[in-house]
Amino acid sequence: MATDYRSFSVTAPDGARLAAREWGNPEGAEILLIHGISQSQLSFLRQTRSALAEEFRLVSFDLRGHGESAKPEGRERYCEMRPWADDVQAVIAAARLKKPVLVGWSFGARVIAHYLGVHGEIAIGGINFAGGRAVFDAAIAMRGAGAAFLAPMQSPDLEVNIPATADFVRACFARPLDEAEFRFMLALNMVVPPYVREAALASPVDLGVVLSGVSVPTLISHGRLDQVVLPATADYTAGLMQNARLSWYDSAGHAPFYEDAARFNAELAAFVREVSAPAR
Repeated sequence: MATDYRSFSVTAPDGARLAAREWGNPEGAEILLIHGISQSQLSFLRQTRSALAEEFRLVSFDLRGHGESAKPEGRERYCEMRPWADDVQAVIAAARLKKPVLVGWSFGARVIAHYLGVHGEIAIGGINFAGGRAVFDAAIAMRGAGAAFLAPMQSPDLEVNIPATADFVRACFARPLDEAEFRFMLALNMVVPPYVREAALASPVDLGVVLSGVSVPTLISHGRLDQVVLPATADYTAGLMQNARLSWYDSAGHAPFYEDAARFNAELAAFVREVSAPAR
C-alpha cells in the first residue's frame, strides 16, 4: 500500500493558506478528498494509504480553519459561499487537476455545493457525498445524537468544549473506536478553534437550488446508523439531484469511508473508473 505523499501549500484568493497533500499514481484518474467540520484531511488515511493510491491520484487538503491550514478570524471568512468555493477552486488549480471526482464527508458535501454554486460543474467529473450534509434542512438534517454536541463545541470554555467534542467524535461511529483511534480523532477535532465551528455552521445559504441543477454523476454513500446527519438527508439530497444514486451502509454511522473502508474504496474506485472512461 502507498504511504508516501507530497505536501504542498495553496493560497486562496483571500490570502488564506491551505495545507494540502498528494498521494498515489500521478498518472491516474483524480480524486479530491474534502473532509467534514472540525476534522482534517487525515480523516481519509484509510483511503490515501490504501490500494486506491496504486491506481488513482489522490489529493486532500485541510479546510480553512482546520488542521494545518490557516485559521483567519472573521465570521465572513467561514459563513459565506465564496471562501469555501474559492478554496476548492484554488486546490484544483494548484494541483492541476483535470476532471477530478470530488469526495465530501459531512460538511465537506456542503463545501462541494458551495463550489458548484460559484464555479459550476464544468471542471469536475463526478461527486461522492459520504455522510454528506450538502443541504441544511433543520427538519431532517441535524436531529441526531451527534447534533446535540455541536452547540457546546462552539464554546471557548474548554471545560465545556472538550467533553462535547469527545461525545461528538463518539457519535460519528456506529461502533466504538479503539483507544488509539479515538485519541487521534479527538486531537484532529480539537485543533479547530470554536469561532471556526460557530461561523461555518451558521451559514444561511440554501443550496437546494444549486444541487437541483447539478448533472454530473453523483454517488451518495450513507450509513443507516448515522446519528449526525440522519439518513433522511441522503434520500432528500438524492431526490434533488438529476443524476444521483444511493449506496446504503447498513452497519455504518456517520463515516462509512472509515467504518467500512474496504467496501467504500471499492465502490469509489468503480465510480471513478465509470465517470473517467472515455466517451464512446
